[in-house]
Amino acid sequence: MEFLVDMTTHVPEGTSESEVAAMRAREAANTTELVRAGRVLRLWRPPLRPGEWRTLGLFTAAGDADLRDTLGSMPLHVWRRDTVTVLRPHVNDPGLDGVDLDRDATEFFTWFALAIPEGAGSEQVAGLTAAEGARTRALASAGRLLRLWSLPEAGHSLGHWQAGDQAEMERHLSSLPLAGWLTVTTQLLTPHPSDPTQGHATRSSA
Repeated sequence: MEFLVDMTTHVPEGTSESEVAAMRAREAANTTELVRAGRVLRLWRPPLRPGEWRTLGLFTAAGDADLRDTLGSMPLHVWRRDTVTVLRPHVNDPGLDGVDLDRDATEFFTWFALAIPEGAGSEQVAGLTAAEGARTRALASAGRLLRLWSLPEAGHSLGHWQAGDQAEMERHLSSLPLAGWLTVTTQLLTPHPSDPTQGHATRSSA
């Protein structure tokens, strides 16, 4: 199973800079081991406010208890608040090895909430759904849609993308056949120093 974990760290008041540095070093070493074990697939930083320490991570685990064990093994866990989202397979997901990661592109998450209008006929819904699948496959083939997951709430999904900039990202989103029925929240992602893909010419694992 795959999980998105939003990790926010709060350093206790009075902690010295040397203690923080030592904690960071232990966390980085532990993350390297989790990557080798296949537990951490990707790490990102969203744009941060001054003083904020926050990471988004894509993890794999056998289930909730297994994930808790993984998160609990991380040194920073004692300073951190973790918010976990279960990621479920989506029929239009390109898959782990579906798309190459473009080092010159910017990565994004998009949260989709689908609301089918009252009065929409079954044939219209089926037609737009089929067209949506074809368009997402085309965007994956073009190297823009990296991953797509279903979220626990009905009609909600999460997309992982890469694009040259925000304007290009918006063009891709507006090209989706279901765009008129979707509420979309876009999150720019920035590199994390412990991300498994940093410094390696590898395929995207998220």
